[in-house]
Amino acid sequence: MVSLSKNQTVSLSKESSALSKLQFGLGWDPIKKKGFLGGLFGGNDSIDLDAGCVLIGRSGKKIDTVWFCKLKSSCGSVVHTGDNLTGEGDGDDEVIEVNLHKLPADVEYLAFTVNSFRGQTFNDVENAFCRVVDQTGKELAHYKLTEQGSHTGIIISSLRRNNGNWDFTAHGHACRGRTIDDMISDIVSTVVRS
Repeated sequence: MVSLSKNQTVSLSKESSALSKLQFGLGWDPIKKKGFLGGLFGGNDSIDLDAGCVLIGRSGKKIDTVWFCKLKSSCGSVVHTGDNLTGEGDGDDEVIEVNLHKLPADVEYLAFTVNSFRGQTFNDVENAFCRVVDQTGKELAHYKLTEQGSHTGIIISSLRRNNGNWDFTAHGHACRGRTIDDMISDIVSTVVRS
């Protein structure tokens, strides 16, 4: 498993032989409010973050999106396993599964995002991470998010076709947007230029 830092890229094909399916997992915790006032005013507030995926063509054109309002891509190759409304518990809070063999040839990039539909900011989030797991359950790459701030969205990472291989890049690019559609122009400029 490769632990990535911001803007670092790793070849997933070198980490796992015969890649066919990937799982993109996202996890986070709500910040625990400290002190007397924290206990009075919601010391364990839940944080509802939403994982999403944008399928993008070589020219940078959006082909499809997958998120809590559309759990499966039109081609059937990208599936969101369901919305987690709290971020509580250990491990992945939301998972997006990708069948690389079913992915249409015109899809060059898969951009993975997280946003706050309720408008909660990343100042209220800690221990956020994303990871990529192959079809055997082997964790190939892990990226710990450190971007706190008043933004409501992050372009976490992307997968890109590279001569039959797949490269995974950790972006950690903060942006505005309560839905994946609000973030499309940021997503395309961040993912396609890298």
